[in-house]
Amino acid sequence: MGCEGHSHLQASWLSEASLSPAIYPSMVQACEGRSRAQPPTLSLGAAMTQPPPTKAPAKKHVRLQERRGSSVALMLDVRSLGAVEPICSVNTPREVTIHFLRTAGHPLTRWGLQHQPPSPKQLEEEFLKIPSNFVSPEDLDIPGHASKDRYKTILPNPQSRVCLGRAHSQEDGDYINANYIRGYDGQEKVYIATQGPMPNTVADFWEMVWQEEVCLIVMLTQLREGKEKCVHYWPTDEETYGPFQIRIQSMKEHPEYTVRQLTIQHQEERRSVKHVLFSAWPDHQTPESAGPLLRLMAEVESSETAANSGPIVVHCSAGIGRTGCFIATRIGCQQLKARGEVDILGIVCQLRLDRSRSQPPLRAGTVDLGKWAVCSETASS
Repeated sequence: MGCEGHSHLQASWLSEASLSPAIYPSMVQACEGRSRAQPPTLSLGAAMTQPPPTKAPAKKHVRLQERRGSSVALMLDVRSLGAVEPICSVNTPREVTIHFLRTAGHPLTRWGLQHQPPSPKQLEEEFLKIPSNFVSPEDLDIPGHASKDRYKTILPNPQSRVCLGRAHSQEDGDYINANYIRGYDGQEKVYIATQGPMPNTVADFWEMVWQEEVCLIVMLTQLREGKEKCVHYWPTDEETYGPFQIRIQSMKEHPEYTVRQLTIQHQEERRSVKHVLFSAWPDHQTPESAGPLLRLMAEVESSETAANSGPIVVHCSAGIGRTGCFIATRIGCQQLKARGEVDILGIVCQLRLDRSRSQPPLRAGTVDLGKWAVCSETASS
Protein backbone atom coordinates (compact mmCIF):
# COMPACT_ATOMS: atom_id res chain seq x y z
CA MET A 1 0.00 0.00 0.00
CA GLY A 2 1.35 3.40 -0.96
CA CYS A 3 1.58 6.52 1.01
CA GLU A 4 -1.75 7.79 -0.32
CA GLY A 5 -3.50 4.65 0.95
CA HIS A 6 -1.94 5.08 4.29
CA SER A 7 -3.09 8.66 4.43
CA HIS A 8 -6.63 7.53 3.70
CA LEU A 9 -6.49 4.97 6.49
CA GLN A 10 -5.02 7.57 8.83
CA ALA A 11 -7.92 9.92 8.25
CA SER A 12 -10.50 7.20 8.85
CA TRP A 13 -8.83 6.04 12.01
CA LEU A 14 -8.67 9.53 13.39
CA SER A 15 -12.44 9.75 13.14
CA GLU A 16 -12.91 6.69 15.36
CA ALA A 17 -13.62 7.65 18.97
CA SER A 18 -12.19 4.38 20.27
CA LEU A 19 -8.81 4.78 18.61
CA SER A 20 -6.00 4.25 21.13
CA PRO A 21 -3.65 7.18 21.50
CA ALA A 22 -0.73 4.72 21.30
CA ILE A 23 -1.51 3.71 17.69
CA TYR A 24 -1.53 7.07 16.01
CA PRO A 25 2.20 7.83 16.32
CA SER A 26 3.16 4.45 14.87
CA MET A 27 1.00 4.97 11.81
CA VAL A 28 2.53 8.36 11.19
CA GLN A 29 5.95 6.77 11.40
CA ALA A 30 4.91 4.05 8.91
CA CYS A 31 3.76 6.68 6.41
CA GLU A 32 6.94 8.71 6.66
CA GLY A 33 9.23 5.70 6.48
CA ARG A 34 10.38 3.90 9.57
CA SER A 35 14.02 3.90 10.57
CA ARG A 36 15.71 0.55 11.11
CA ALA A 37 16.71 1.58 14.58
CA GLN A 38 13.13 2.18 15.69
CA PRO A 39 11.21 -0.57 17.51
CA PRO A 40 8.50 -2.41 15.55
CA THR A 41 4.94 -1.12 15.62
CA LEU A 42 1.63 -2.97 15.45
CA SER A 43 0.54 -4.28 12.09
CA LEU A 44 -2.57 -2.87 10.48
CA GLY A 45 -4.57 -6.01 11.17
CA ALA A 46 -3.57 -6.15 14.76
CA ALA A 47 -4.35 -2.51 15.18
CA MET A 48 -7.82 -3.02 13.73
CA THR A 49 -8.66 -6.08 15.83
CA GLN A 50 -7.08 -5.07 19.20
CA PRO A 51 -9.69 -3.72 21.66
CA PRO A 52 -9.20 -0.15 22.72
CA PRO A 53 -7.47 0.20 26.09
CA THR A 54 -9.42 1.38 29.08
CA LYS A 55 -8.83 5.03 29.77
CA ALA A 56 -7.16 5.52 33.18
CA PRO A 57 -9.04 7.84 35.50
CA ALA A 58 -7.44 11.21 36.06
CA LYS A 59 -5.25 11.29 39.17
CA LYS A 60 -6.76 13.42 41.88
CA HIS A 61 -4.49 16.13 43.22
CA VAL A 62 -3.95 15.40 46.90
CA ARG A 63 -2.86 18.14 49.25
CA LEU A 64 -0.28 17.46 51.95
CA GLN A 65 -2.81 17.64 54.77
CA GLU A 66 -4.94 14.95 53.10
CA ARG A 67 -2.11 12.41 53.12
CA ARG A 68 -2.04 11.88 56.85
CA GLY A 69 -4.19 8.77 56.59
CA SER A 70 -1.78 7.04 54.23
CA SER A 71 -0.86 3.47 55.12
CA VAL A 72 2.60 3.81 53.62
CA ALA A 73 5.26 3.19 56.26
CA LEU A 74 9.01 3.67 56.30
CA MET A 75 11.07 1.23 58.32
CA LEU A 76 14.68 1.90 59.23
CA ASP A 77 17.09 -0.67 60.56
CA VAL A 78 19.27 1.28 63.01
CA ARG A 79 21.38 -1.80 63.78
CA SER A 80 23.51 -0.99 60.77
CA LEU A 81 24.40 2.42 62.23
CA GLY A 82 26.62 0.95 64.93
CA ALA A 83 26.99 2.53 68.38
CA VAL A 84 25.05 5.78 68.81
CA GLU A 85 26.02 8.33 71.46
CA PRO A 86 23.19 9.20 73.88
CA ILE A 87 21.68 12.65 73.55
CA CYS A 88 22.82 14.85 76.44
CA SER A 89 20.60 17.62 77.75
CA VAL A 90 22.04 21.14 77.73
CA ASN A 91 21.67 23.15 80.92
CA THR A 92 20.41 26.69 80.66
CA PRO A 93 22.51 29.55 82.11
CA ARG A 94 19.97 29.83 84.92
CA GLU A 95 20.38 26.14 85.80
CA VAL A 96 24.17 26.48 85.74
CA THR A 97 23.95 29.45 88.13
CA ILE A 98 21.69 27.66 90.59
CA HIS A 99 23.84 24.51 90.52
CA PHE A 100 26.98 26.52 91.29
CA LEU A 101 25.37 28.43 94.14
CA ARG A 102 24.03 25.22 95.67
CA THR A 103 27.22 23.17 95.45
CA ALA A 104 30.23 25.53 95.64
CA GLY A 105 32.28 25.64 98.81
CA HIS A 106 35.80 26.12 100.15
CA PRO A 107 36.09 25.41 103.90
CA LEU A 108 38.97 27.10 105.71
CA THR A 109 40.15 25.95 109.13
CA ARG A 110 40.73 28.27 112.05
CA TRP A 111 44.46 27.57 111.92
CA GLY A 112 44.55 28.23 108.18
CA LEU A 113 42.77 31.56 108.54
CA GLN A 114 45.16 32.68 111.28
CA HIS A 115 48.46 31.42 109.85
CA GLN A 116 48.00 30.74 106.13
CA PRO A 117 45.06 32.82 104.94
CA PRO A 118 44.34 32.98 101.20
CA SER A 119 45.85 35.97 99.46
CA PRO A 120 43.57 38.83 98.39
CA LYS A 121 44.19 37.84 94.76
CA GLN A 122 43.12 34.24 95.38
CA LEU A 123 39.98 35.34 97.17
CA GLU A 124 39.19 37.90 94.49
CA GLU A 125 39.48 35.27 91.75
CA GLU A 126 37.23 32.96 93.75
CA PHE A 127 34.77 35.75 94.40
CA LEU A 128 34.54 36.70 90.73
CA LYS A 129 33.43 33.17 89.85
CA ILE A 130 30.32 33.46 92.00
CA PRO A 131 27.23 34.18 89.86
CA SER A 132 25.29 37.24 90.98
CA ASN A 133 21.94 35.46 90.50
CA PHE A 134 20.63 38.65 88.93
CA VAL A 135 16.88 39.27 89.10
CA SER A 136 15.39 41.16 86.14
CA PRO A 137 12.11 43.11 86.22
CA GLU A 138 10.58 40.40 84.00
CA ASP A 139 11.13 37.88 86.81
CA LEU A 140 8.76 39.88 89.03
CA ASP A 141 5.25 39.80 87.65
CA ILE A 142 4.12 42.48 90.09
CA PRO A 143 2.52 45.62 88.66
CA GLY A 144 3.85 48.85 90.15
CA HIS A 145 6.74 47.33 92.09
CA ALA A 146 9.26 49.77 90.56
CA SER A 147 7.86 52.67 92.60
CA LYS A 148 8.85 50.78 95.77
CA ASP A 149 12.41 49.90 94.73
CA ARG A 150 15.18 52.20 95.90
CA TYR A 151 17.49 50.90 93.16
CA LYS A 152 15.93 49.67 89.93
CA THR A 153 18.51 46.92 89.39
CA ILE A 154 18.35 45.48 92.91
CA LEU A 155 15.21 43.39 93.21
CA PRO A 156 14.14 40.62 95.59
CA ASN A 157 14.47 37.00 94.53
CA PRO A 158 10.91 35.84 93.70
CA GLN A 159 11.13 32.48 95.48
CA SER A 160 12.23 33.93 98.84
CA ARG A 161 10.66 37.39 98.87
CA VAL A 162 8.59 38.56 101.81
CA CYS A 163 4.90 38.95 100.91
CA LEU A 164 2.81 41.32 103.00
CA GLY A 165 -0.45 39.86 104.23
CA ARG A 166 -2.23 43.23 104.29
CA ALA A 167 -4.70 42.31 106.98
CA HIS A 168 -5.86 45.92 107.15
CA SER A 169 -5.91 46.72 103.41
CA GLN A 170 -5.56 44.96 100.05
CA GLU A 171 -5.20 48.11 97.96
CA ASP A 172 -1.39 48.35 98.06
CA GLY A 173 -0.60 44.73 97.18
CA ASP A 174 1.84 42.42 98.94
CA TYR A 175 5.13 43.80 97.58
CA ILE A 176 8.15 44.88 99.61
CA ASN A 177 11.78 44.73 98.50
CA ALA A 178 12.85 42.16 101.09
CA ASN A 179 13.95 38.52 101.23
CA TYR A 180 14.02 35.81 103.86
CA ILE A 181 17.63 34.72 104.47
CA ARG A 182 18.72 31.37 105.84
CA GLY A 183 21.08 31.27 108.77
CA TYR A 184 23.67 28.84 110.06
CA ASP A 185 23.23 25.26 108.84
CA GLY A 186 20.47 26.32 106.44
CA GLN A 187 17.96 27.29 109.12
CA GLU A 188 15.01 28.98 107.40
CA LYS A 189 13.98 32.62 107.90
CA VAL A 190 16.63 33.59 110.42
CA TYR A 191 17.03 37.02 108.80
CA ILE A 192 15.15 39.39 106.54
CA ALA A 193 17.42 41.39 104.23
CA THR A 194 15.79 44.53 102.90
CA GLN A 195 16.52 47.96 101.45
CA GLY A 196 16.49 51.18 103.44
CA PRO A 197 12.86 52.37 103.63
CA MET A 198 11.69 55.08 101.22
CA PRO A 199 9.07 57.76 101.96
CA ASN A 200 6.36 55.64 100.32
CA THR A 201 7.45 52.34 101.91
CA VAL A 202 7.76 53.25 105.61
CA ALA A 203 4.30 51.89 106.42
CA ASP A 204 5.15 48.73 104.44
CA PHE A 205 8.31 48.31 106.51
CA TRP A 206 6.43 48.42 109.81
CA GLU A 207 3.77 46.15 108.34
CA MET A 208 6.53 43.60 107.69
CA VAL A 209 7.96 44.02 111.20
CA TRP A 210 4.53 43.38 112.69
CA GLN A 211 3.60 40.50 110.40
CA GLU A 212 6.88 38.62 110.94
CA GLU A 213 6.93 39.25 114.71
CA VAL A 214 10.32 40.95 114.47
CA CYS A 215 12.01 41.87 117.75
CA LEU A 216 15.32 43.22 116.40
CA ILE A 217 16.19 45.63 113.57
CA VAL A 218 19.85 46.14 112.56
CA MET A 219 20.47 49.28 110.51
CA LEU A 220 23.91 49.43 108.83
CA THR A 221 23.77 52.79 107.06
CA GLN A 222 23.51 56.45 107.88
CA LEU A 223 20.55 58.40 106.57
CA ARG A 224 22.77 60.30 104.16
CA GLU A 225 26.18 59.39 102.76
CA GLY A 226 26.59 61.98 100.03
CA LYS A 227 23.02 61.27 98.99
CA GLU A 228 19.98 59.78 100.68
CA LYS A 229 20.53 56.18 101.72
CA CYS A 230 17.49 55.72 103.94
CA VAL A 231 14.64 57.83 105.30
CA HIS A 232 14.08 58.47 109.01
CA TYR A 233 11.49 55.73 109.46
CA TRP A 234 11.36 55.72 113.28
CA PRO A 235 9.96 58.53 115.48
CA THR A 236 11.85 60.96 117.65
CA ASP A 237 9.16 60.38 120.25
CA GLU A 238 5.92 58.93 118.92
CA GLU A 239 4.54 58.60 115.40
CA THR A 240 1.87 56.74 113.44
CA TYR A 241 2.80 54.90 110.22
CA GLY A 242 -0.22 53.45 108.50
CA PRO A 243 -2.16 51.49 111.13
CA PHE A 244 0.88 51.19 113.43
CA GLN A 245 1.81 53.48 116.29
CA ILE A 246 5.54 53.56 117.09
CA ARG A 247 6.92 55.02 120.32
CA ILE A 248 10.47 55.47 121.65
CA GLN A 249 10.86 53.93 125.11
CA SER A 250 14.60 54.42 125.63
CA MET A 251 17.84 55.21 123.78
CA LYS A 252 21.46 54.39 124.58
CA GLU A 253 24.44 55.58 122.55
CA HIS A 254 27.67 53.60 122.16
CA PRO A 255 30.83 54.76 120.35
CA GLU A 256 29.96 52.93 117.12
CA TYR A 257 26.23 52.31 117.38
CA THR A 258 23.00 53.49 119.02
CA VAL A 259 20.36 51.26 120.58
CA ARG A 260 16.70 52.35 120.75
CA GLN A 261 13.98 50.41 122.48
CA LEU A 262 10.66 50.86 120.65
CA THR A 263 7.10 49.75 121.08
CA ILE A 264 4.87 49.04 118.10
CA GLN A 265 1.13 48.99 118.61
CA HIS A 266 -1.59 47.76 116.27
CA GLN A 267 -5.15 48.15 117.54
CA GLU A 268 -5.01 46.87 121.13
CA GLU A 269 -1.86 44.75 120.82
CA ARG A 270 1.58 46.11 121.71
CA ARG A 271 5.06 44.63 121.16
CA SER A 272 8.67 45.58 121.93
CA VAL A 273 11.26 46.02 119.18
CA LYS A 274 14.96 46.85 119.55
CA HIS A 275 16.49 49.09 116.89
CA VAL A 276 20.30 49.11 116.54
CA LEU A 277 21.86 51.77 114.30
CA PHE A 278 25.49 51.00 113.40
CA SER A 279 27.00 54.12 111.83
CA ALA A 280 30.70 53.17 111.67
CA TRP A 281 30.50 51.36 108.35
CA PRO A 282 30.98 53.46 105.19
CA ASP A 283 29.21 52.30 102.05
CA HIS A 284 31.27 50.10 99.66
CA GLN A 285 33.93 49.63 102.35
CA THR A 286 34.73 47.44 105.33
CA PRO A 287 35.13 48.73 108.90
CA GLU A 288 38.68 49.77 109.75
CA SER A 289 38.93 47.04 112.39
CA ALA A 290 37.02 44.00 113.51
CA GLY A 291 36.33 45.38 117.00
CA PRO A 292 33.28 47.60 116.32
CA LEU A 293 31.54 44.98 114.23
CA LEU A 294 32.21 42.27 116.80
CA ARG A 295 30.75 44.45 119.54
CA LEU A 296 27.69 44.99 117.36
CA MET A 297 27.41 41.24 116.86
CA ALA A 298 27.62 40.71 120.62
CA GLU A 299 24.73 43.16 121.04
CA VAL A 300 22.73 41.26 118.44
CA GLU A 301 23.57 37.94 120.06
CA SER A 302 22.28 39.04 123.46
CA SER A 303 19.15 40.56 121.96
CA GLU A 304 18.36 37.45 119.95
CA THR A 305 18.83 35.20 122.97
CA ALA A 306 16.48 37.35 125.05
CA ALA A 307 13.82 37.68 122.36
CA ASN A 308 13.93 34.28 120.64
CA SER A 309 11.15 35.27 118.28
CA GLY A 310 10.88 36.20 114.61
CA PRO A 311 13.58 36.97 112.03
CA ILE A 312 16.19 39.69 112.50
CA VAL A 313 15.61 42.51 110.01
CA VAL A 314 18.92 43.71 108.56
CA HIS A 315 19.20 46.60 106.13
CA CYS A 316 21.67 49.08 104.72
CA SER A 317 20.71 51.16 101.70
CA ALA A 318 20.30 48.52 98.98
CA GLY A 319 20.13 45.52 101.30
CA ILE A 320 22.94 43.54 99.66
CA GLY A 321 26.42 44.92 100.52
CA ARG A 322 26.80 45.72 104.21
CA THR A 323 23.69 43.67 104.92
CA GLY A 324 25.17 40.61 103.21
CA CYS A 325 28.53 41.05 104.88
CA PHE A 326 27.00 41.32 108.37
CA ILE A 327 24.90 38.18 107.90
CA ALA A 328 27.84 36.29 106.34
CA THR A 329 30.14 37.26 109.23
CA ARG A 330 27.64 36.07 111.80
CA ILE A 331 27.12 32.74 110.03
CA GLY A 332 30.91 32.36 109.71
CA CYS A 333 31.36 32.87 113.45
CA GLN A 334 28.75 30.22 114.15
CA GLN A 335 30.47 27.80 111.76
CA LEU A 336 33.83 28.28 113.45
CA LYS A 337 32.36 27.76 116.88
CA ALA A 338 30.50 24.59 115.89
CA ARG A 339 32.85 23.02 113.31
CA GLY A 340 36.26 24.63 113.69
CA GLU A 341 36.16 25.86 110.09
CA VAL A 342 34.42 28.49 107.99
CA ASP A 343 33.23 28.23 104.39
CA ILE A 344 33.15 31.82 103.15
CA LEU A 345 32.47 30.81 99.55
CA GLY A 346 29.56 28.58 100.56
CA ILE A 347 28.10 31.31 102.79
CA VAL A 348 28.13 33.93 100.02
CA CYS A 349 26.58 31.44 97.58
CA GLN A 350 23.78 30.68 100.04
CA LEU A 351 23.16 34.40 100.50
CA ARG A 352 22.88 34.95 96.75
CA LEU A 353 20.42 32.11 96.43
CA ASP A 354 18.21 33.94 98.92
CA ARG A 355 18.86 37.54 97.83
CA SER A 356 20.36 38.48 94.49
CA ARG A 357 23.85 40.00 94.48
CA SER A 358 24.33 39.75 98.26
CA GLN A 359 28.03 40.13 98.95
CA PRO A 360 30.76 41.55 101.14
CA PRO A 361 31.18 45.19 100.05
CA LEU A 362 34.68 44.60 98.66
CA ARG A 363 36.00 41.49 96.95
CA ALA A 364 39.08 41.50 99.16
CA GLY A 365 36.76 42.09 102.11
CA THR A 366 36.32 38.33 102.40
CA VAL A 367 39.78 38.29 104.00
CA ASP A 368 38.52 40.63 106.72
CA LEU A 369 35.37 38.54 107.03
CA GLY A 370 37.51 35.52 107.86
CA LYS A 371 39.54 37.52 110.37
CA TRP A 372 36.38 38.82 112.03
CA ALA A 373 35.08 35.30 112.31
CA VAL A 374 38.32 34.12 113.93
CA CYS A 375 38.33 37.05 116.37
CA SER A 376 34.69 36.49 117.25
CA GLU A 377 35.15 32.78 117.76
CA THR A 378 38.23 33.38 119.92
CA ALA A 379 36.45 36.01 122.02
CA SER A 380 33.40 33.82 122.63
CA SER A 381 35.31 30.64 123.49
